[in-house]
Amino acid sequence: MTELAYLRQTSLHRVSRKSSGLSLANLCLLLPWFLASCGAASTTEPANTDGEMPTNHPGAAAYSPELQSELLSALQAKGSSYVPRTHHLDDDGRPNFTNRLILEDSPYLIQHAHNPVNWYPWGTEPFELAKTENKPIFLSIGYSTCHWCHVMERESFEDLEIARLMNQYFICIKIDRERRPDIDAFYMTAVQMLTGRGGWPMSSFLTPEGDPFFGGTYFPPQRFATLLQQVHAAWEGQRPQLLEQAAKISERVQLATTARGQAAAVGQEAVQKAVDQITGNLDTEFGGFGSAPKFPHEPGLLLLLSQALRTGNQQALHAADVSLDAMARGGIYDQVGGGFHRYSVDAQWLVPHFEKMLYNQAHLTRAYLAAHQLAGKTYYARIVRQTLDYFLREMTSPAGAFYSATDADSAGAEGEFFVWTPDELRHLLSEDDAALAIDLWSVTQDGNFEGKNILHLAKSYEDYARSKSISVDHLLQRIDGIRDLLWKAREEREHPLRDDKIVTAWNGMMITSLAEASEVLGEPRYLEAARRAANFLWDHNRRENGELLRVHLAGNSSGVGLQNDYAYFAEALITLYDLSGEEVWLERARELADSMLQKFWDEGYGGFFMTAAGVDPNLRARPKSPSDNAIPSGNSVGVRALGMLATRTEDASYGDRANQTLSAFAEKIQQYPAGFGYMLMAADGLLHGEPGPRQYGASGHVKATARLVTADRLETRGVASHVEIDLEIRDGWHINANQPLSDNLIPTEVTIDQERAGLVLSNVAYPTAETVRLGFQDEPLAVYQGKVQLSGTVARTDPEDDLLMIPIHLRLQACNDRVCLRPEDLVLEIPAGSMP
Repeated sequence: MTELAYLRQTSLHRVSRKSSGLSLANLCLLLPWFLASCGAASTTEPANTDGEMPTNHPGAAAYSPELQSELLSALQAKGSSYVPRTHHLDDDGRPNFTNRLILEDSPYLIQHAHNPVNWYPWGTEPFELAKTENKPIFLSIGYSTCHWCHVMERESFEDLEIARLMNQYFICIKIDRERRPDIDAFYMTAVQMLTGRGGWPMSSFLTPEGDPFFGGTYFPPQRFATLLQQVHAAWEGQRPQLLEQAAKISERVQLATTARGQAAAVGQEAVQKAVDQITGNLDTEFGGFGSAPKFPHEPGLLLLLSQALRTGNQQALHAADVSLDAMARGGIYDQVGGGFHRYSVDAQWLVPHFEKMLYNQAHLTRAYLAAHQLAGKTYYARIVRQTLDYFLREMTSPAGAFYSATDADSAGAEGEFFVWTPDELRHLLSEDDAALAIDLWSVTQDGNFEGKNILHLAKSYEDYARSKSISVDHLLQRIDGIRDLLWKAREEREHPLRDDKIVTAWNGMMITSLAEASEVLGEPRYLEAARRAANFLWDHNRRENGELLRVHLAGNSSGVGLQNDYAYFAEALITLYDLSGEEVWLERARELADSMLQKFWDEGYGGFFMTAAGVDPNLRARPKSPSDNAIPSGNSVGVRALGMLATRTEDASYGDRANQTLSAFAEKIQQYPAGFGYMLMAADGLLHGEPGPRQYGASGHVKATARLVTADRLETRGVASHVEIDLEIRDGWHINANQPLSDNLIPTEVTIDQERAGLVLSNVAYPTAETVRLGFQDEPLAVYQGKVQLSGTVARTDPEDDLLMIPIHLRLQACNDRVCLRPEDLVLEIPAGSMP
């Protein structure tokens, strides 16, 4: 659920616009709002950065000599390869205007450094100036690959007359939402309250104190110019009413974003209600959820798949499977290079908005991995490999960290890099391969996007191969050769802009995905890539005092880390620990979690603030924004990371804080559970144990991992699979053997859920026990220590049963030489997709 969806479920968005004589409501009627989406802009030749300081900005006071010198030095430091994004150039190619944004290390802000607008970065200076000059603030928020951000830049922020109005009547601030999602969350909530919608670019009008009184998204230039004049007139003539309105809006935004609800327990009922809401919103014809424009909604997909694994919920798997299949076949998926575009503008997933974001690749690959394991579809494993290989090939820094995004535009047009004509395919491919590509990907002379073709699959590879009476393996072999040729040819085209900033939280997402893929797909190179990125973040985006930094760009790390940086990085390090067994990752994850609790925890109401206390005096509130949007919220990931630490360490307080976070947001979860998919996935793990074939017992001293190894046909029992359970027991600890030599001790035992029809466990083999004597008992004990393996045979009595997982129950009791812990029952849920 987006914040907008949540606001629509509450009364908080119904902000009164009534004020005596105030024309704000008339502005709302006169100026319709336009929902924005996102991408890039065209480029020019490299600039001559030598020489004198550019001209003054229209309508703004001249810069001081000291500031001019600083800006000129920053411009010159960009070097001869620097390309200013502006058409305001002198005869020598130098930008006519350079503002304070040239001093920033954000690609998005630098894109606006040569607008004639006198932009300020977020900070104390513009707020103090607004108070001194009694001017309202115009706040513009976007990001570097945002298509409509660049449209508004070209149409309005590059226009001299509009820039004059902005500079004369307002103090103008520009923010990169990817660096400061906390600021974005606060003001986006205000825009959604005022207009019923949101998006980027976000355009807000604030008081000098930072309270919002009016806002929207993209404005066409004429309407924007009119709006600037009307807001100026209202500020000059009706300021008391505007200030009153702003205070009310700010108060309601604070209530909405700080989540001070009634604490309550969050149980299985909320999880099931979320699943029902998500599946009830399934587009049964085209897959996905809701209507166009369609976003992948990864948090919801991950919840559905985790519930399918843990409970065998076929409806949940069906909704996820239909959606994932449609996306993989659609134009939202890059059929040549791999990777997903951000969203589809239509219901069929055909025409995407062509930007590619790191976070989509990371979370979608996790979803496809889970679906591959549950449904046994090798096609999904193929999608995961192609997507991760694309990212390692094109979006990875030389040092091993991951870049943020690529733009929608190239060569001056949206999507130009990704589309094809029949003639291009015939020129690049052999006659037979061209015919295959044209037919398979439904390429036509008229095209499906501005006279050219977005490649997509009208039917699955299996159905297509069947229709042509060829094997799927033969088809895929030919397609792989075609993709390789088209990718090499596409590399010669002008590439979309790449945002090279390395965001800590987003890198954490990709580390988690790579680590999980390394295990499921048996690809050690993915685990090595995850390790390398994790070490980069630890070495570069972390200060000596343990504080995280938000971004790394051009050799410099900057920006105070936010709560989701700590949460996502901690989750990634725990996943690395799970897959590698290397204790260093668990130690680092604990350090991050402890810092997160210290810096961001709300002692009054529970849950995490996005921003640490005292970091930004200009922010009107410390938002929490607990619901999931395009990515799981920092609170959602924090709950999962803390829950994972609780089972892997002896510190039960991690689990306590995870449950307290759930309780803090229980009221919002109850109102719209579907908006908290990832948090409820974490809640389900707290209630029942993490879903999947790996579990920890004895406060992390015992690790159990189950897997299917072989499958054989049994004449009397249908289909059978050999199961192995690997146990790793920390030094100094042991578990009782299957026959522990004492009636007072609980034996280690492997069983299967007897209530589950159609499954039989047989031939259980236990390892040879070690006989030891311990201080607390005189008699010898039979125990397992170190690494041991148990095994058995699981069979289906009905091969036609739609089995999603095999629930292996492991009963154990762990002891050291001083104490025995309570007996535990671990449930190891093996995805059944690999069973015949």
